[in-house]
Amino acid sequence: MGMSSTSGSAAGDAALEIIPFQPSLREHFYRLNAQWLERHFRIEEIDRVVLSDPEKYVLEPGGAIFFARLGEQIIGTCALLQESPDVYELTKMGVDEAFHGQGAGRRLLDAAIAEFHRRGGRTLFLESNSALAPALRMYEKAGFELQPAIRADSHYQRADVYMIYRAPAAKALL
Repeated sequence: MGMSSTSGSAAGDAALEIIPFQPSLREHFYRLNAQWLERHFRIEEIDRVVLSDPEKYVLEPGGAIFFARLGEQIIGTCALLQESPDVYELTKMGVDEAFHGQGAGRRLLDAAIAEFHRRGGRTLFLESNSALAPALRMYEKAGFELQPAIRADSHYQRADVYMIYRAPAAKALL
């Protein structure tokens, strides 16, 4: 690797890639989520547990984790959590604040939705907070529909938004 990869302009030329979890990236799963949680809310115990051991709490039960990589930097992450055989939760989505507005969140979201379809999932949901308006708009554009009430058995104290994904092709049948 030449020194040029660290020059200021190189990041602008780098392609945004979505890559799967690998153990060497575990710390970024914690870092990227802690950043937005600490800014807007607080890290709840369930967050600390899941973020500290994603292999045990996300991957082993059948989930997936994706990262957004720009050049050499990991700038975003999100997880697909398997709740039951065909029910998945989109969760733990975070993009480094220094890289907001570059499309990483949408690319991560698209990767998670594609993985949900690849696995033949039936229901994909997410829980969020109404304070996170830009994220909610992104979810709506991707096909998530706001539900009239919060999820009955929500895991999160901060959740006041419950959304369910409707595959665009299925909309006409509903």
